[in-house]
Amino acid sequence: MKNIHEKVEKNVGLFFLFTVMAISIGGLVEITPLFFQKELAQPVDNLKPYTALQMEGRDIYIRDGCHVCHSQMIRPFRAETERYGHYSVAGEHVWEHPFLWGSKRTGPDLARVGGRYSDDWHRAHLLDPRSVVPESNMPSFKWLAENILDGELTGKKLATFNWLTKNRSHKDENGKAIPLYTQAEIDGAKDAVKGKTEMEALIAYLQSLGHALK
Repeated sequence: MKNIHEKVEKNVGLFFLFTVMAISIGGLVEITPLFFQKELAQPVDNLKPYTALQMEGRDIYIRDGCHVCHSQMIRPFRAETERYGHYSVAGEHVWEHPFLWGSKRTGPDLARVGGRYSDDWHRAHLLDPRSVVPESNMPSFKWLAENILDGELTGKKLATFNWLTKNRSHKDENGKAIPLYTQAEIDGAKDAVKGKTEMEALIAYLQSLGHALK
């Protein structure tokens, strides 16, 4: 007697169709309920928007591929929380565009690195990683200390984040969304970063990570 599933296994088209159906149903069951959980789209109470300098540092972090080797998502396992701190929650990332969770840890997770080391430590680490971590295989990022920011696009970046997060920001007493940045902050963004080095911006960003939950 032939197995009932033999017809499916020997028919490529039919097998592909059933595979897509199984994945689609599984995805809907797991993902759809998340759209109805409001807490996943609300910022945690202590979450603060990036300053102009931190925003520039975030872009440098992305540009130089830091997110490729460093994740920013601590899983709820004892081995991770004891090393890195409180596990990551959705409310910490509602303003992130794009998300920088990462999927590979050539280096340690950076979700809670803010305040763990001094600015001088970060500067030494970026200039010569092995001067502070002898076993590190991270390359030097010396050019960050030489490149100077002009701030030409910083205000536009803040305004863009206002638009991206308009439905996910903190609310006032009337339930109305509070923009991440005021017009004064957007207008003054250029002056806030102009003349700063990319090194200063990246360190400012790193020091901001994990401030909402320690």
